[in-house]
Amino acid sequence: MKKSVLTRYRVMAYVTGVLLVLLTLGVIAKYVLDVNGATDFTRVVGFAHGWLYVVYLVFAFDLGSKAKWPVGKLLWVLLAGTVPTAAFFVERKVTHELEAKLAEDVPVVAKA
Repeated sequence: MKKSVLTRYRVMAYVTGVLLVLLTLGVIAKYVLDVNGATDFTRVVGFAHGWLYVVYLVFAFDLGSKAKWPVGKLLWVLLAGTVPTAAFFVERKVTHELEAKLAEDVPVVAKA
C-alpha cells in the first residue's frame, strides 16, 4: 500500500469532519437559536458535505481494501463521516495503525 492512499483518506476525513461540525452548528443556529441566514448556510454546507462524503467513502473504501480490513472495521471507518467529530478520532487511530504498517513495509537498501 502506498502512503498516498492514506494521505487521500486523511485529507477527506478532515474535510468531511469539519463540514459536518459546521453543518451541526448551522442546524443548531437554524432550529434552536433562530439565527437569520442560517438556512442558506445550512443548505450550502449540507450540499458540500453530502458530495464530499461520497468522495470520503470512495477513499476510505479504497484504503480499507488495500489494508485488508475486516468488514466491521471498514463499516466503522465509513460511518465515521456521519457522526460529528468522529472522523477526527477515527482518522487518528487509523493513521497510527497504518503508519506503523507502512514503516514495516519499507524495503531496506543493502549497501554493497
